[in-house]
Amino acid sequence: MVCQNLQRIEEKILQACQKAGRKREEITLLGASKYADAEKIRQAYWCGVKVFGESRAQDFLKKLESLKDLPIEWHFIGNLQTNKVKYIIDKVSLIHSVDRPSLAEEINKRAEKIQKVQDVLIEVNVGGEETKGGVSPEGLSRLFEYCLSLKNLKVIGLMTIPPNIKDPEKVRPYFAKLRQLKEKLQEAYGIELPHLSMGMSNDFEVAIEEGATIIRLGSALFSSNFHL
Repeated sequence: MVCQNLQRIEEKILQACQKAGRKREEITLLGASKYADAEKIRQAYWCGVKVFGESRAQDFLKKLESLKDLPIEWHFIGNLQTNKVKYIIDKVSLIHSVDRPSLAEEINKRAEKIQKVQDVLIEVNVGGEETKGGVSPEGLSRLFEYCLSLKNLKVIGLMTIPPNIKDPEKVRPYFAKLRQLKEKLQEAYGIELPHLSMGMSNDFEVAIEEGATIIRLGSALFSSNFHL
């Protein structure tokens, strides 16, 4: 089932890439495995998904233990509490959800202890929703500048979770906005930010058309009753 889902997803990714004049290899398909058990993650891995993202530190550590025989590339994509950083810092290649100075500082401190430069994305709340994490678009430059001052932390792009709207076309402006924010930062600071983590099961094609480099798919990949 997971392999069939992946096949359909790959077709949609290719179509979106063709439409946008992009190459398939520009896009990382991340399995958002919050609701998937270790067995389903294992299935997805053998079908061809090599990058997975977890949202809760405790669940992540349990799954990691069950899957330690696989060379999975793990990302942390959920809201990260500062007191959980120490548990994941040596286990993830990318943290998608830096949204405040205190978290950036803690990641930097923990990374320094293990002599690592931790790649991160800054999460931006493009929809201005109170229920969601992420720095406001207005506060982005300030947080970005603060992150630049930290030696063991490297910002390589931006991430967003747009408002939950069924029609992907209505989500498009939020993705476009994140891309524009990234372009402004690149211009203002003369720094290349290669990644935009945006697009989930309902809207990943539109996200690809708007410049996503990492799409985070959960239901579309792991669920038997999600229809693409």
